[in-house]
Amino acid sequence: MKRYSAFAIAREAVRYHTGWERAWRAPEPKKKYDAIIIGAGGHGLATAYYLGKNFGITNVAILEKGWLGGGNTGRNTTIIRSNYLQDPSAALYEKSRSLYETMSQDLNYNVMFSPRGVIMLAQTHHEVRGYQRTAHANALQGVQTEWIGPQKVKELCSIINLDGPRYPVLGGLWQARGGTARHDAVAWGYARACSDMGMDVIQQCEVTAIRRDGGKVVGVDTTKGAIDCDKLGIVVAGHSGDLAAKAGFRLPLESVALQALVSEPIKPAMDVVIMANTVHGYLSQSDKGEMVIGGGTDGYNNYTQRGSFHHVEETVRALNETFPMLSRLKMLRQWGGIVDVTGDRSPILSKTPVDGVFINCGWGTGGFKAIPGSGWAMAELMAKGHSPLTDEFGMERFIEGRFIDESVAAGVAH
Repeated sequence: MKRYSAFAIAREAVRYHTGWERAWRAPEPKKKYDAIIIGAGGHGLATAYYLGKNFGITNVAILEKGWLGGGNTGRNTTIIRSNYLQDPSAALYEKSRSLYETMSQDLNYNVMFSPRGVIMLAQTHHEVRGYQRTAHANALQGVQTEWIGPQKVKELCSIINLDGPRYPVLGGLWQARGGTARHDAVAWGYARACSDMGMDVIQQCEVTAIRRDGGKVVGVDTTKGAIDCDKLGIVVAGHSGDLAAKAGFRLPLESVALQALVSEPIKPAMDVVIMANTVHGYLSQSDKGEMVIGGGTDGYNNYTQRGSFHHVEETVRALNETFPMLSRLKMLRQWGGIVDVTGDRSPILSKTPVDGVFINCGWGTGGFKAIPGSGWAMAELMAKGHSPLTDEFGMERFIEGRFIDESVAAGVAH
């Protein structure tokens, strides 16, 4: 793999850009791999990358029924933060945030990580107490956050209206090293690095069956033929339940659509990420000038990847109270992603009842921020059978009642 650099750009400019090579290979599948990862989104690609980088396991195939990064990785609002209340969550998300810091250098690919800072607004007295509690918990966890008052919020985001008609801004939980990254670039960077290590990224290859010999996995059947493997990782977000059923077990989750939209592009108006959980909306501005807006999930199970008017109306109406300038903008486009949600709104990183099958799912509405940390932990789990980052996120917690309740503790699971 040729390294990307300023010198490479200059060299190719002289050659009229005729010397660039494919970012990743497009191979046909082999008969057998040491490990197969189902799902070429961010989490699946990161798992494969760290299997190779950390454990030297490179005889790996990443199978994708559609196109690389075409699921939730390419459909989210790109928020990165680690200010969670529960210790297992904070450890996993902080590992992920720290890996984002050096990802561009590690992958030799600009993922456009922007540590612009994230403010989680407190607009009720209940939220004030909750976020102050989280700030104290983060201090004990080694996660750098702080509680800030309304005037500091205004300094960081001048377009905000502190005196909303329903919910005034009473302060916020501020994480200065949170931010955003380019979602497509994260997937492309990992895919390029995996391909360079000799791994096979195989697109348009749907898994139709998971083959077992007794209680152990032996391979998968796909639209490109049968492929054998010693270990299998299922990393398919909203379709996790379907793949688990093919392997012969059930998962405690449900799939729903999560929607987002962007406005027409405008001049720079804000350089932080704002999350307003009471009115339920979150907002940032992209490098192209679009206001990136996210809201809540549908109230019923579905697999749609389209937006719906009532959610757009509800989200924009709520944010207009806190950011009046939004009312003058036109919507440019909207979309949906299929998210898989557990009962405690925390993910599953776990062995399964089938020997050799591992599952990474249940990220709900907060999967993008966890991509590198999730891949690091999942790779360690697959390679060694154990990872300190996954100990609390096993499937068995739902039987034993060991919930990691971020939905109640944090007020929202994003």
